[in-house]
Amino acid sequence: MSKEILLKTPYITLGQLLKIADVISSGGQAKWFLQENKVLVNEQLDERRGRKLYSGDKVEIPTVGTFVMRAQKAR
Repeated sequence: MSKEILLKTPYITLGQLLKIADVISSGGQAKWFLQENKVLVNEQLDERRGRKLYSGDKVEIPTVGTFVMRAQKAR
């Protein structure tokens, strides 16, 4: 089962996602986490903490779960 992440901006970075999802406690841990753990963005291995994630992108972290980016609907 995947968890939806609502984007309030056009995109977030992979490092920001890790913090939002409570995978890491600070942004400084992103580089280490990505070097030590397998992270798939749209089914491709990615280790870039600055990778931009847009609405519709899917991030899979085998030890944590799956996250799908969704644009927040305008009111």
